[in-house]
Amino acid sequence: MNQTEKRVKRVTEMEKNLDDIRAAEQALDAALDAFAAVHAKARKLDAYYTGADWRGDYEADEQGLLPPELKRGVLSEDAAYDALADYRRLLIRLLDAARDGLKNGPR
Repeated sequence: MNQTEKRVKRVTEMEKNLDDIRAAEQALDAALDAFAAVHAKARKLDAYYTGADWRGDYEADEQGLLPPELKRGVLSEDAAYDALADYRRLLIRLLDAARDGLKNGPR
């Protein structure tokens, strides 16, 4: 492989890297916007799930006091807990990724 071919190969590879980085940045930026937008909802769900309202709603559902067509996934024993645990896990993952990126990423 001559020098020109090596350069073309290198430029092509770096162009692909640039394209992949830009696409990932755009996708992450949109995902972070969506994730940040639900922060207040996560806090509200946490307050509901750990407070008296959830228990009262759960018991009312068990007694058949809520309409049968009502969507009630939030009243399952695990749905809210799992969603909040996943939310926290993702926050920790974001912190770890930021720490690693700042420490080991490009200057």
